Amino acid sequence: MSKKLTKREEDYSKWYNELVVKADLAENSGVRGMMVIKPYGYAIWEKMQAELDRMFKETGHENAYFPLLIPKSYFSKEASHVDGFAKECAVVTHYRLKTSEDGKEIVVDENAKLEEELIIRPTSETIIWDSYRKWIQSYRDLPLLINQWSNVVRWEMRTRLFLRTAEFLWQEGHTAHETKQEAIVEAKKMQDVYAEFAENFMAMPVIKGYKTESERFAGALDTYTIEALMQDGKALQAGTSHFLGQNFAKAFDVKFTTKEGKQDYVWATSWGVSTRLMGALVMTHSDDQGLVLPPKLAPIQLVIIPIHRNDEQLDEISTKVEEMIVAFKAKGISVKYDKRTTYKPGWKFAEYELKGVPLRIAIGPRDLESGTVELARRDTLTKETISQENIAETVFNLLNKIQDNLFDKALNYRNSLITEVDNFEEFKDVLDNKGGFVSAHWDGTIETEEKIKNRTKATIRCIANDAKEEKGNCVLTGNKSLKRVLFAKAY
Repeated sequence: MSKKLTKREEDYSKWYNELVVKADLAENSGVRGMMVIKPYGYAIWEKMQAELDRMFKETGHENAYFPLLIPKSYFSKEASHVDGFAKECAVVTHYRLKTSEDGKEIVVDENAKLEEELIIRPTSETIIWDSYRKWIQSYRDLPLLINQWSNVVRWEMRTRLFLRTAEFLWQEGHTAHETKQEAIVEAKKMQDVYAEFAENFMAMPVIKGYKTESERFAGALDTYTIEALMQDGKALQAGTSHFLGQNFAKAFDVKFTTKEGKQDYVWATSWGVSTRLMGALVMTHSDDQGLVLPPKLAPIQLVIIPIHRNDEQLDEISTKVEEMIVAFKAKGISVKYDKRTTYKPGWKFAEYELKGVPLRIAIGPRDLESGTVELARRDTLTKETISQENIAETVFNLLNKIQDNLFDKALNYRNSLITEVDNFEEFKDVLDNKGGFVSAHWDGTIETEEKIKNRTKATIRCIANDAKEEKGNCVLTGNKSLKRVLFAKAY
């Protein structure tokens, strides 16, 4: 397969799809709309998972696991929730297969129909709240702070690797609280956790805000979001945290005895991020040469490639490299020494560039004599000759510098694509010709929001948490507005 990619400017969507496949992150499977995450892609996801899991546990959450299949009757208990997911649900109706009468194929055994149909989870609120009803009796059982790492199925018709697939991996937190205020604090806290992860590990700047009524999670009273901007000027919802009020507690009769001895329903939250973050990572930093990975999430932070003419030279280089590797590992740097002789150095350079390895060292006989190596940065595509002395410290500091550089570059780009507009012609012009977030006044009605969406394909991504009170007029209707909201075309 050719490693050369379509350029972003020519066809951004094609560039993305090619990059995900050629960099060995994922591929389409034999099941329409479902993907195979390949080892290199899964290694990045594991690093994401490990950091998020650590952050969840530091904020008091515990992991559990709940069933993949949910009785259909559970969905009927929370009407707005089922309405939100009804069109995406996959349903299990039978529990057995058999060989056809002619023996040529496998068919469903019609005598093995389930008494009650089961839904493959699109999200787990209903099955989890059925358990919480048994677990919670008193205020002493609260707060209940549970997270689940799992897969879910939402039967999407238009799919794209990582960004929108019929099955994806994620985590879903589900918490129960004594008071409304505690639950709101929890939902906002998890929004902060997601933002910290996105910015400190993914090097991806995000805007923290809350969704409008029509964009909220099905069954939520408030949805808090982090919104990122991709290189094509489209927004991507990177994580959400929901204040569910007492909706699910009432639907599943989850009551507790208060400190005063009265019965009350618990207050709830749910929150989640998914393998969609992998798509966000690719689109935030990568270029026409391939992936660009922030060092904190790169499976390989440094690759070392020997330059040699014969086995004797390779042995000499390997002796020196093994010393270096000990020093690198002592600094916590993940390093790979690629001394395969089946590929030439130039091929290896292109391969690791495509895979986004942050740093590359090339070392040959002359470097052994001079006590130097050639060090190449993936983020800037620059090379320099550096001393082998204190090389682990040099590489460690440079990895931190690359992490910061990627964030600053993405932040400057994002900030350059936040545009304030005050009339609808300007609104359309910015969306069509510049892209990014459009900061505009909105009259607060679902009708206006829907009209703007139908005319421009732009949605209100969020009302920023730090949005200032500012009297103005709605960009479409001219009606009064008290603050600007952020519109964008989005994934």
